[in-house]
Amino acid sequence: MRSYREFWPFYVSQHLKAGTRLLHFIGTSAVILCVIAAIVRREWWLLLLGPVVAYGPAWIAHFFVERNKPATFTYPLWSLIGDFHMYGLMWAGRMEREIRRLELGAGGRSR
Repeated sequence: MRSYREFWPFYVSQHLKAGTRLLHFIGTSAVILCVIAAIVRREWWLLLLGPVVAYGPAWIAHFFVERNKPATFTYPLWSLIGDFHMYGLMWAGRMEREIRRLELGAGGRSR
């Protein structure tokens, strides 16, 4: 894959189950809270928790809910961007619409 635009439909196809997206949402929320807490409390060791609280729930989701390999293993940077992209769409209540848009736009190929 040569661009994030090309990567995004693949990323979405790896997050079709609501349980996977929920665990990603929890992990992304947790890492944001760790960063905020580290800044507010000036306890920089809290930043070390970030990868654990973010990737722990996400990887559990991939292995046990979605039953696929986390995109992070192959595309770490684009996957990180995708996590926050999906997080924003979930906050806005638009992730389900995005899944449908990509499935219809790709003629069902994104599955």
